[in-house]
Amino acid sequence: MPEFMEGDRLFYNPVEFAMSRIGGTWKMPILWRLKDRVMRFSELKRSMPKITDKMLTTQLRELEKFGFISRKVYPVVPPRVEYSLTDHGRRAIPIIESIREYGLELMRHEGLSE
Repeated sequence: MPEFMEGDRLFYNPVEFAMSRIGGTWKMPILWRLKDRVMRFSELKRSMPKITDKMLTTQLRELEKFGFISRKVYPVVPPRVEYSLTDHGRRAIPIIESIREYGLELMRHEGLSE
């Protein structure tokens, strides 16, 4: 496949493009946590204690921008915000699950605990 541009970034293959959307330290863990239920920001934060508020906000905004999650704001005081997977986001779950299983296999192969 020939290289292609998206925005101001050059991509060499579709895997690289997909990883630009769901790769990195936090996006797949966020999607994985949302696979079974709707979560609020504070719930996501508690489930990933090493992530900063700023990073979680950034990652959620990117996932929303690319259509993987939806953000619903309830007009109450204080505002309540819930995050959930979209159909597009649900399509990423089997891929994340495959990567997770492969990671566990590699860990076992290298004698690391799960």
